[in-house]
Amino acid sequence: MRTRRFVRLRRAAGTAPAALALTALTTAAPVLAPAFPASAAASRPAGATAPAAPTAPAAFSAPAFDPAKLTATLDAVHAAGMYGIYSAVRDGDRTWQGASGTADVRTGRRVTPEMEHRVGSITKTFVATALMQQVERGRLRLDAPIGGYLPDLVAGQRGEQITVRMILNHTSGIGDYVAYAFPSLLDPSAKSLDEGRFRHLTPKQLVDWGLQAPPTGAPGENWSYSNTNYILAGQLLEKLTGTKAETYIRDNVIRRAGLKHTYFPKGPRIKGAHPRMYESLYGHAKPPRDYSTYDMSWAGTAGSLVSTMPDLNRFYRRLLTGGLVSRASVAEMQRTVPVKDAEGAVQMNYGLGIYSMDLPCGTFWGHDGAVWGAGTQSLTSADGKRQVSFGHNLMKYQKLNGEGLPMPHPIDNALAAHAVQALCGGSDTSATAKPQTPPTLMPLEFLSPKAQATTVPTN
Repeated sequence: MRTRRFVRLRRAAGTAPAALALTALTTAAPVLAPAFPASAAASRPAGATAPAAPTAPAAFSAPAFDPAKLTATLDAVHAAGMYGIYSAVRDGDRTWQGASGTADVRTGRRVTPEMEHRVGSITKTFVATALMQQVERGRLRLDAPIGGYLPDLVAGQRGEQITVRMILNHTSGIGDYVAYAFPSLLDPSAKSLDEGRFRHLTPKQLVDWGLQAPPTGAPGENWSYSNTNYILAGQLLEKLTGTKAETYIRDNVIRRAGLKHTYFPKGPRIKGAHPRMYESLYGHAKPPRDYSTYDMSWAGTAGSLVSTMPDLNRFYRRLLTGGLVSRASVAEMQRTVPVKDAEGAVQMNYGLGIYSMDLPCGTFWGHDGAVWGAGTQSLTSADGKRQVSFGHNLMKYQKLNGEGLPMPHPIDNALAAHAVQALCGGSDTSATAKPQTPPTLMPLEFLSPKAQATTVPTN
């Protein structure tokens, strides 16, 4: 679950516009994607209360990818300190897959390109796609109150004011549940992560925690990433279809997209060949803990999916070209709200389970994900022709500064270099450049314990 990594383009004076700062946008340390407490949301206004209609995408233009350079950038990520990384790139009919580094630090087993991987908040795009299918069938209205569909979960004034669209684009104002599920993150320590390895949580428990958290704003007022929204989205899908959300998505999204190695895990273990997944927790887990075996009920429909990098490319290509929902539905998903930092700079544009960002060579759509020990990024050009998906098996490798925020790490620049090389070809992708300052938009686990404490009960 965004999980997830967030890509931001930064231009430094006298340099090529190729420095992408990739920073984990997970929610609470593994987390699915970026989760922000009420105090953080107030300083990161969305800048708009109504989603903007999609505009014509920026023209996509980039040289063909160079396999040798792609391999070099993967090796650079490993050399910078990442245990293992695996990537799939597509340019029209041409495809490339590569891997570099270690799947198991104890045995020295190497990573391979098609390893199965926990993709975190990329799950959210699958859930949003399934709900758009319900819109097409007349079962769901995006601007209807969520309480009309789920009165037992979201009751009263909140249920009347929060719409389905607000749930899907993270403007509901509902807080995130992750810090409630893993309270030792306030220390920070891995104690509750270790204790929760085989714990099973119900969607209702996750929703209750999220609704207990202080609101991050009035409905529609602010963009504030919350995994609670997508647990609710999964419950909504079940209410509309009469089928378990994971089963419906398997039958109507995963199989329809032709994905062979994508599934919701039935237990704590991944079925196919996979790497160990290591969580450093900003140096507070020494040595980094292996969380590749984990009960993912804590992430549920917000971030528990397992996939491969080639499968992710196939999924986003099918989605964006109208193979899973109509092109009108895709356009609806691409109606975005801008996500801004405190200085007003747009960090990304978030739609319905999918976001866009502008790179030097065009506009790309996708999502990222992060769970304990596993990070993923998937981006696709608007026409579905140019793509990259990559995963890696070490998380929270940065150190925190005095304010509790992660400091730049060479891995971040190296990941950025690979993304730029994959999508924009001939851009300057030097992994040895001076590390860039991470975006000011930070997820819950990037905040200081003091800031986190404003959203988590102390009793």
